[in-house]
Amino acid sequence: MIRYALHCDRNHEFESWFQSSSAYDSQVKRKLVTCPICGSAKVDKAIMAPRIVGKKGRGRATPPPEPAATPAPEAAPSGPTSLLMAQERELRAKLKELRDHIVKNADNVGERFANEARAMHYGDKEHRPIYGEASPDEAKSLIDEGIEVSPLPTLPEDRN
Repeated sequence: MIRYALHCDRNHEFESWFQSSSAYDSQVKRKLVTCPICGSAKVDKAIMAPRIVGKKGRGRATPPPEPAATPAPEAAPSGPTSLLMAQERELRAKLKELRDHIVKNADNVGERFANEARAMHYGDKEHRPIYGEASPDEAKSLIDEGIEVSPLPTLPEDRN
């Protein structure tokens, strides 16, 4: 996922997430990217500083500069764009809540996930909530054996 700082032809600044730069280009070309403040489809990328983290500084990335302040609109827009943004924020909040609950209440078994899940399924170990890492092939193999697994939801901020 890529987060772009954007601005419309009326100089409203906002941000949006895209699967890739080509997804952004495609959506702009089809006029699917609109300003959440005024609804304009004339949207361009704003200049952004990249977030680069060296090996020594992992987890200590310098936050990007805040975009210039724009005057707040009189009233929040009420259209499909604002509704979609509200629904997206709500969905992200619920996914984060679910992920936080799992992390808090389950054991992280890391790369041993497939082996631990199998051992519990076949009765070699006591059942307990676990999470960890499994390759797509390992996950498919577990499902084929009738072992219920589900991926933890990942959020765009998890990939930065």
